[in-house]
Amino acid sequence: MATIEGAVALVTGGQRGLGKAFVEELLAAGAAKVYATARTPVDPTDPRVVALPLDVTDPASIAALAERIGDVTLVFNNAGTTIRGRLIDASRDDLDEVFATNVFGVVGVSQAVAPILAGNGGGALVNVASVLSWVAGAGVYGASKAALWSVTNTLRVELAGQNTQVVGVHLGYTDTDMTRALDVPKNDPRQVARDTIAAVAAGETEVLADEVSRVFKAALSGPVEGLALTR
Repeated sequence: MATIEGAVALVTGGQRGLGKAFVEELLAAGAAKVYATARTPVDPTDPRVVALPLDVTDPASIAALAERIGDVTLVFNNAGTTIRGRLIDASRDDLDEVFATNVFGVVGVSQAVAPILAGNGGGALVNVASVLSWVAGAGVYGASKAALWSVTNTLRVELAGQNTQVVGVHLGYTDTDMTRALDVPKNDPRQVARDTIAAVAAGETEVLADEVSRVFKAALSGPVEGLALTR
């Protein structure tokens, strides 16, 4: 269970989309300061928000960030990227791009912040995954989110000894720039952020942000009435 009131948080990809919603809802929940990263950050208008540059695919950029966030207690690994198309058709460059951000970037940031969190009492590490962690047919992106689920579960075990709460967030389509071209029902990013922050405060380890995530997570444990899954 991590404390939100008075906390210092880091949100990667924190200047747009779901990341921006995390920043806004953390402040609304009482966080004292939020570091919001972007590859090319824009100066915020709220003095409680500190904009910092970060390229999660660059180890030097991660190391430089870690030097500036020694007071952080909550970390939200939100930065992500996607490409369309089938996994079987993906080039090595496609694979490298998506996995470098969605998997290796999360691992790199987590490795950098883990000792900081330990020194500040443990805190929380939140990884934004997807319902596609459990659903086949979503190409390179889905494969990266499946890997991220495994990474998150492993980090939870490895960081338990330092009292760091590791939370995995799973959700379907959310109304952000990444899904703008898709004509599908979408979640409100502010509600996803509120639910995630509430889960962190309650000491939970997983957030199922919508019905589709709850249905597919239930299907992992056995058949769900009315749901047909192909092998």
